[in-house]
Amino acid sequence: MAHVEVGRLTYVLPDGRPLLNEVSFRVGEGVKAALVGPNGAGKTTLMRLIAGDLRPVEGSVASSGGLGVMRQFIGGIRDGRTVQDLLLSVAPERVREVAERLNEAELAMMERDDEKTQMRYAQAITDFTDAGGYDIEILWDTCTMAALGAPYDNVKYREVGTLSGGEQKRLVLEALLRGPDQVLLLDEPDNYLDVPGKLWLEQALRETPKTVLLVSHDRQLLANAAERIVTVESGGVWIHGGGFATYAAARRERNERLDELRRRWDEEHAKLKRLVSMLKQKATYNDGMSSAYHAAQTRLRRFEEAGPPEEAPKDQLISMRLRGGRTGKRAVICEGLELTGLMRPFDLEIWYGERVAVLGSNGSGKSHFLRLLAGEGIGHEGVARLGARVVPGHFAQTHARPELRGRTPCEIVMAEHAKLKNEAMKALARYELAGPVAERRFETLSGGQQARLQILLLELSGATLLLLDEPTDNLDLASAEALQDGLGQFDGTVLAVTHDRWFAADFDRYLVFGADGRVYEAPEPVWDEGRVARER
Repeated sequence: MAHVEVGRLTYVLPDGRPLLNEVSFRVGEGVKAALVGPNGAGKTTLMRLIAGDLRPVEGSVASSGGLGVMRQFIGGIRDGRTVQDLLLSVAPERVREVAERLNEAELAMMERDDEKTQMRYAQAITDFTDAGGYDIEILWDTCTMAALGAPYDNVKYREVGTLSGGEQKRLVLEALLRGPDQVLLLDEPDNYLDVPGKLWLEQALRETPKTVLLVSHDRQLLANAAERIVTVESGGVWIHGGGFATYAAARRERNERLDELRRRWDEEHAKLKRLVSMLKQKATYNDGMSSAYHAAQTRLRRFEEAGPPEEAPKDQLISMRLRGGRTGKRAVICEGLELTGLMRPFDLEIWYGERVAVLGSNGSGKSHFLRLLAGEGIGHEGVARLGARVVPGHFAQTHARPELRGRTPCEIVMAEHAKLKNEAMKALARYELAGPVAERRFETLSGGQQARLQILLLELSGATLLLLDEPTDNLDLASAEALQDGLGQFDGTVLAVTHDRWFAADFDRYLVFGADGRVYEAPEPVWDEGRVARER
């Protein structure tokens, strides 16, 4: 029986801030449940607790059928990490252990070839075989063909950093969905997938008999694949037994019910306090009222000890003030531009104030195109230049910002933009990054909090050209809506790589990186471009 059960789980952050309080829920065999909630509410932390990466203060986690885990950020953890390393990271624990010993034995054989080393190598091969290592490599061959279009032996030593974010995700998903573990924890599995990839994932989740608990902010994927909704907010969880289509109404009704219960409790509390006060006054000059006064005191004490009902969570109030500024009429000019090996030469003019969505399959060069316009040294031929007074601001797809690591949001805003602390905190508050969050190191923030901080830095930088690479991937619904509102008020030009069907609907132009290497414009979003990944 494949299931996962969380019992009265309590977790306190290293800084002493309580995050989760007596959280309990169960995902039964074959159920597809989605974990939703505001950025920073504890979704990823809860997934890590279930996976065993973190230890709770109290409570327990139980599961059966083997646990396969896709973490929020899966690739590029260290330089030189290979496809083989990535696949091993999501393999069953026994396979990981024996593979490490086999690798050590192979390295030893390269250094010396004595009898002891040979025996150790032979034993490592036997252990790897017994653990199913060679069987799983056959499975990986199927996975790399599906995700990368090449056999496992051809790509096993390829560096993960050479794969796009979508290719990394698709490869890990293929391995987990086809692998032996019967319970899957998937933290934002749809991030960086193109729309055909998301459609594939939706179908795969519907068809798999495995038990799945996933975190996602893609409303269409949730509607198509999730049977249960587990909401994390205000330190606890609550369960909606239906799908995502009825979730918004259920949450609204729940909050209205909680507000009504709290109103009644407040009224009863005030009534009891008035009664105690009145009886106290009467008891001062009438001994016969003393017993009634003490009885009322006891009733009030018990009422207060029981405590008020749960408060309805507050709605997020995020205000993004992306300003921009006037530039030359032509913001971006491309003439015969070709990113080596990724596309055919193309010409492009983007005018001041336009909103251009950059669409196409993973690995087609979209992110490289934005990085080139941002001023990075991307190999290319032809011309790519910016117009007069155009100041680019780049939002990185993978949140790879090494210059921000080890620093807090407050320190970053003050250092980067010479703000006084109170001014920095006001800006952070508009992005729901004030309070304790402002004093946490960048790498400890949730993916959505990191994304909001990057957008705030764009706001403060004075950029007049926003180069956004999958900006909504880690944002919760409220944050994504705030970004959309902010872009609507932005006085400048926007280029955004996106696979978000809802987000793309607001753009003026659609630049498509085609499956045949052509770059062309379309009057409507094009989501069916396919590209077979190949070794470059």
